[in-house]
Amino acid sequence: MKGILGKKLGMTQVFTAEGNVIPVTVIEAGPCVVLQKKDQENDGYEAVQIGFSDKKEKRATKPEIGHAKKAETAPKRYVREFRGITLGEYEVGQLLKADHFAQGEFVDVTSTSKGKGFQGNIKRWNQSRGPMAHGSRYHRGPGSMGSIQANRVPKGKHLPGHMGHETVTIQNLEIVRVDAERNVLLIKGSVPGPKNSFVKVKSTVKK
Repeated sequence: MKGILGKKLGMTQVFTAEGNVIPVTVIEAGPCVVLQKKDQENDGYEAVQIGFSDKKEKRATKPEIGHAKKAETAPKRYVREFRGITLGEYEVGQLLKADHFAQGEFVDVTSTSKGKGFQGNIKRWNQSRGPMAHGSRYHRGPGSMGSIQANRVPKGKHLPGHMGHETVTIQNLEIVRVDAERNVLLIKGSVPGPKNSFVKVKSTVKK
């Protein structure tokens, strides 16, 4: 198990030796810094905490600054933990770059999906609209509330609301190419989130 943090730069395509086109997502993977090692004795579980993208000290809190100084680095904007790793392979202050992964490996990518704002039932839940004739008087409504005992809406009822901006993981994506010089991973297929959003890449749990 291994992982790295990065930033989604966008999508492009690459050609295989056979001339096939593969759509890929370009991810700037690292450089990341190992900020902390957590072990069973002190923390109750084993994990490695890494950070990506420097943050100005005036925008960081004193605990963030002190935490980063233990690893002799600047405060980070994006900090995540990875479990299921071998602690002995990491040291506090160690740099992780794109070559932490190799071409042909399969990964799970986690990020925050694009926010769509406040949306109605038809867009948010893919429901069907009512008849559009003038006499129907029902076009894009949310539908019956069912029983209104105790003046409450049943839990899980599909209603209008905030759509998107959720943590989404896409599993089992193949790394098509690793560019160690530019610190870039080319991952087959799409990845959640808009351009320049932070992503978490880790070894897939399915392979």
